[in-house]
Amino acid sequence: MIYIQPLEQFEIYNIFNFEHILNSFFTNMFLFMLIILLTIYIFFLKISQNKLKLIPNPWQQIYEFIYLFVLDTLKAQVDPKALRFFPYIFTIFIFILISNLIGLIPFSFTVTSNIFITFSMGFGTWVGLTILGFMIQKLKFLKLFLPSGVPTLLIPILLVIEIVSYISRAFSLSIRLFANLMSGHTLLHILAFFSSKLLKYKLIIGLLALALVLAITVLEVGIAFLQAYVFMVLICIYLNDSYHADH
Repeated sequence: MIYIQPLEQFEIYNIFNFEHILNSFFTNMFLFMLIILLTIYIFFLKISQNKLKLIPNPWQQIYEFIYLFVLDTLKAQVDPKALRFFPYIFTIFIFILISNLIGLIPFSFTVTSNIFITFSMGFGTWVGLTILGFMIQKLKFLKLFLPSGVPTLLIPILLVIEIVSYISRAFSLSIRLFANLMSGHTLLHILAFFSSKLLKYKLIIGLLALALVLAITVLEVGIAFLQAYVFMVLICIYLNDSYHADH
């Protein structure tokens, strides 16, 4: 499918024209979700088939790099007891990273540019960490909203600010990822369209514009990694609050 307008690449549409309820499930977003899951499955299948060797092959090198990167980030941010949540953090990171990279393929669909996907991950994680905080710390978790040593007159104002700030965590997780990817892909589309017009007008100027598009594409690859990293780090910080509300 060729996108004419910059925002058309984010539209969700039906792939098949079924005359029953299944029509609403077979969308382009559903298709690319399957592609992402299949990519992750093949990635880990390649590792399991080759097994871990003393001299790692490229698949194992990539896996070990990501594994150690996520593990080191988690260790630096959370209580040692929270390391049991490493599988969840690792899964989130892999899913976002693969989704972002697949979204850079021309004429593909960026799953993480959809607010419903990012909000589901962000809100679900926020709810889970809130429940975890009360399970671990009981009522001491409420110290997160009212630090010790605060003057009595400031308690009502500070309490409202802290509650609003805590609720906004669910939105900051999802909106940051969604907004960055959507804006980046929109910019790429506009510049690519502009470059194609310049190529018809004057070859040298068009090639310079095309080089700019390629440079921004490389930058978008870096942003794909960065946004997965930021999402992971924020979860780690919030996870640490579930263990130590009064830190």
